[in-house]
Amino acid sequence: MGTAEILFLILAGLTLLSGVLTVTSRRPVHSILFLIITFFSISAHYVLLNAQFLAVVNIIVYGGAIMVLFLFVVMLMNLNKEDKNFSRPFIILSGTIVSALFFVLTVGIFWQSDVKENNQALLAEGEIGLTESLGSVLYSDYVIPFELASILFMGAMIGAVLLSKKTEDLHVKD
Repeated sequence: MGTAEILFLILAGLTLLSGVLTVTSRRPVHSILFLIITFFSISAHYVLLNAQFLAVVNIIVYGGAIMVLFLFVVMLMNLNKEDKNFSRPFIILSGTIVSALFFVLTVGIFWQSDVKENNQALLAEGEIGLTESLGSVLYSDYVIPFELASILFMGAMIGAVLLSKKTEDLHVKD
């Protein structure tokens, strides 16, 4: 085993451990901190895959902006109170069943797919992780979904601006 494989195994263990601790932690602030560790270790996986652009975007968007937002929301809301609507065994049982079904579905999909052959062809071409190849694919093969996503984001920004305005600013005065 080479250095890359050992580093991958260490990062995979860290990602899995912090992901499990995110879900099982009783304190919401600790869960968010474990989620930040998960995002940073996933970014390290991107670096190992020679996808530095995705690693930087993941750190900026998820590790920075989204996690700061989550942390402020959790700290402003008092989420340390227990919710009495569900019993703990029901939550554990339903979570276990959904997780097992998701695991079986994921393994079945990867078992039937030809992921290994496609990855070997991409590795032979040497175009994994290059920003130029990502841009050319986005603007050639996926130009319509890319433009539709930009229209969706524009609508979300306009909606956020309209929701943040005061209601009396929106009414026309006679």
